[in-house]
Amino acid sequence: MNWYEKLGIVVAMVVFMEVFAWATHKYVMHGFGWGWHASHHEETHGWFEKNDLYAISFAFIVMGLFTAGAIWSAPLWWAAMGITVYGGIYAFVHDMLVHQRGGFRWVPRKGYFKRLHQAHKLHHAVRGKTGTVSHGFLIAEDPARLKAKIKARARDKTAA
Repeated sequence: MNWYEKLGIVVAMVVFMEVFAWATHKYVMHGFGWGWHASHHEETHGWFEKNDLYAISFAFIVMGLFTAGAIWSAPLWWAAMGITVYGGIYAFVHDMLVHQRGGFRWVPRKGYFKRLHQAHKLHHAVRGKTGTVSHGFLIAEDPARLKAKIKARARDKTAA
């Protein structure tokens, strides 16, 4: 494989992982997997929360992909690298920037990172597993539209 094929696979996997993360967050973590994810929506003490079991599970899958790629298929190895790159971006954006884990204390005041920060904070503004907004991690809808969705859903609940 040449370098641009390798880079192409890595970039494609980063894009794929945003779609996968959105779907997993919306339909698994806020669905049948709420038992692990609920800890992420509650006050936690200490470094780890039960929700981190998702990251550990995904890490084992990626280690398996790296191993299989090293033995049988170079493209599979590079796909695992793309997933790993996404995981690093996720750790920075979600864990450090938004949730300030590990002592990271920067709140963005403008631009892309502010939009991500606000969108994820609005995700957490809704209590419980249903009715939440903004399930992606690197692509965030306009915070004003997210606020409007939350208000509309609250009105619909009170009207029902």
